[in-house]
Amino acid sequence: RGLIRYLLRHAHTTPLEMVTLKFHLKLPIFVCRQWARHRMSSTNEISGRYSIMKDEFYFPFFSDLRAQSKTNRQGGDGQIDEPTARYSANKIIDDADNSYNFYEYMIQAGVSREQARMVLPLNLYTEFYWKIDLHNLLHFLALRMDSHAQYEIRQYAKTIGEQIVKPLFPLTWEAFEDYRLGAMRLSRLEVQALQAILSDTVPSKPWPEFLQTITNKRERDEALIKLL
Repeated sequence: RGLIRYLLRHAHTTPLEMVTLKFHLKLPIFVCRQWARHRMSSTNEISGRYSIMKDEFYFPFFSDLRAQSKTNRQGGDGQIDEPTARYSANKIIDDADNSYNFYEYMIQAGVSREQARMVLPLNLYTEFYWKIDLHNLLHFLALRMDSHAQYEIRQYAKTIGEQIVKPLFPLTWEAFEDYRLGAMRLSRLEVQALQAILSDTVPSKPWPEFLQTITNKRERDEALIKLL
């Protein structure tokens, strides 16, 4: 336990790279596209050129549809209004049915599988095998279990982390939670501000004023959240 904690605390990753896991994953294509950004692994996805894609789609509940965030271009923030959400959730189902029906028509009419698949939407389920070492898996989990990750991929990451990795490697998981998952990173400017706060034995000004050296407003707001 002491050795594992030392290794993770000081980012000595080589021993973790010697441990390899292989997963069989089934997930919507739009989640798979996010997954593919993690390149330190080997993947083997089912081929729509070789196989007939199954009539299996991910359909969110209307209450799960999120409004576009006003501060984060790549994320959602809060629920969208109910009439729009209900209409959109139902339309997703209709469009998936129509797309798959047309896909089946083209297959039966003799259109090649590699071309017929182009009409299938991103909420279609795909499958792939994923081989990854434990170090890079923990890095993946740290990013995708974070509250800023998209909800759908976060559910997969939480399941892998809490139901598979934790039981298999309890000591490593404990250290991972302490030194990565439940920890935070500080920039040089944040460290300087924290040092100034700690050296100010008789507080002479509010904490936000110690952060004025951070000129970017968004970065300054994020630093204040860390300090609080």
